Amino acid sequence: METPLAQREAFAQPPRGRNPLAGPWPATALSVNSVQEDSMARATTTDRRAALRDTLIELATRRIAQDGSAALKARALAAEAGCSVGAIYNVFGDLGDLVLAVNGETFRRLGAHVVEAVAPAENADPTERLIAMSEAYLGFAAENPLLWRALFDVEMSRDTEVPDWYLSALDQLLSIIDAPLVEVFPDLSPSEVRVRTRALFSSVHGITLLGLERRISAVEEDRLPDMIRFIITSTTRRSVI
Repeated sequence: METPLAQREAFAQPPRGRNPLAGPWPATALSVNSVQEDSMARATTTDRRAALRDTLIELATRRIAQDGSAALKARALAAEAGCSVGAIYNVFGDLGDLVLAVNGETFRRLGAHVVEAVAPAENADPTERLIAMSEAYLGFAAENPLLWRALFDVEMSRDTEVPDWYLSALDQLLSIIDAPLVEVFPDLSPSEVRVRTRALFSSVHGITLLGLERRISAVEEDRLPDMIRFIITSTTRRSVI
C-alpha cells in the first residue's frame, strides 16, 4: 500500500511528457483518493454518531435524575444537544431506546456500588454479605430515586424483545447475589439458586420501593434496613439481628 507521502507525490508530479495542466489524471490515483475520502467520511460519520450518542445519554441521565423518565422530551433534548430531533432518532429508534441506554449505565453503577459495599465483608458469613448488598441497594435507591425507578418503569410491548445487553446487565446484578446464596444452599442447582436470588431481590426491591415512597404505614425510613435484615435472615435461616 502506498504511503500518504507517495500518494501526495502521485498527484504532485504529472506523468513524464505530459502537460501539468492537461488531464485526465491517472485512474489509479483517482481511485485511491476516492476510497480514502469514502473511508474518512464513514469514519467521521461514525465518530459523530458515537459522540452524539454519548451526549444524549449524558443529557438524558441528567434529566431523568432530576425529573424522572416521563420528563424526557425529544425537542428539549435536541435543543440541549445542539442537534435536530431527527438526529436523535438516527441514533436511537425512539426515546424508549434512549431510556434503556440510560438504564444500562445505571445498572452498571448500581452493580459497582453493591460490589464496593460488600468488598470489606468478602470473607464474612454469606448472610452478612447479603445484608451488606441489600443495604447498598437501598442506599443507591435512596440517593438516586428517579434513576432507580426508571430501571423498572420501562414500557415494553408484548411484541418487543428486551435487548440482550440489557438482560445481561440485569443478570450481572443478580449474579452478585447468587454467590453467597450458593454457600447457603450448596446442594441446589444453579437454576434453583437463581429462583431464590430473584425471590430475595424482589423482596428487598419491594421493601425499598414501598418504604421510599412512604407506602408502608408508620414505618420510618431508618427502619427499612431492619425489615431487610428480617427477610434475609429468614431466607438463610440464620438470625443476625
